[in-house]
Amino acid sequence: MRGGIGGITGRYIPGDTLLHRLDERAKLFGFLILIAAVIMTDGLWGYLLMAVFLLLLGFVSGLPVREAYGSVWRLMSFYVIVFLMNALFFTSQDPLWHWGIFTLSREGMIQGANVVFRIAIVIVLSNMLMLTTSAVGIMTALEALVRPLKYLHLPAEEIAMILSIALQFIPTLLEESDTIRKAQIARGARFESRKLHEKAMAMIPMIVPIFLAAFRRADELSVAMEARGYRGAKNRTAKKAKGMTGSSWAALLVCAAICAAEVLI
Repeated sequence: MRGGIGGITGRYIPGDTLLHRLDERAKLFGFLILIAAVIMTDGLWGYLLMAVFLLLLGFVSGLPVREAYGSVWRLMSFYVIVFLMNALFFTSQDPLWHWGIFTLSREGMIQGANVVFRIAIVIVLSNMLMLTTSAVGIMTALEALVRPLKYLHLPAEEIAMILSIALQFIPTLLEESDTIRKAQIARGARFESRKLHEKAMAMIPMIVPIFLAAFRRADELSVAMEARGYRGAKNRTAKKAKGMTGSSWAALLVCAAICAAEVLI
């Protein structure tokens, strides 16, 4: 059962680990603090600190390695493109190689590596958040995050609902995309071709089915919500939120310490 649920990136895996038991609000706010830490990370020691922290986080979460870190390897081609875009188009006074519009420089390669490492770290953090937090928990955390919008007379509950549904649709659409991709391969599509134009032509038949699948899922969800009497977030009843436990506060302090360490390193 765990393999079936965790096979798609971002699909919640039930568990009773320390990370699963943390308050959803603490996990979301801790995630945002760590995003700030990633942005400020610069240099070898900073990335080593984040790597060690991610390994410890994976151990505490109790998630299989494939589910916790597998999403990084699936985007390897994307990382290569991001690295090359920075390495070949970075303006430098002392380029290592120049040809036409392309300029390879040491500064550009460092910039590309920084961007790639930051993206990979954020992906792992977001994946662990989604894998260890239920849909209801994510919505509760998002409501706490957007609650100050009420003072601006904005529909905070509706915004939290929209964000929660959007996040939960990501693994569903990934699953739909994988099914469509396999169907296209069976019909002769060449996704693994080394020729760029063949890869581009193979992606075109996937666009329309993916959009249709997204609209179908959205329609099914709206019908299900209406059938259950949903009449807006303001009229929705909810359990009274519990106060955060000591372990949740401790987790926030650890995230803040990581952020402070990245600033000082």
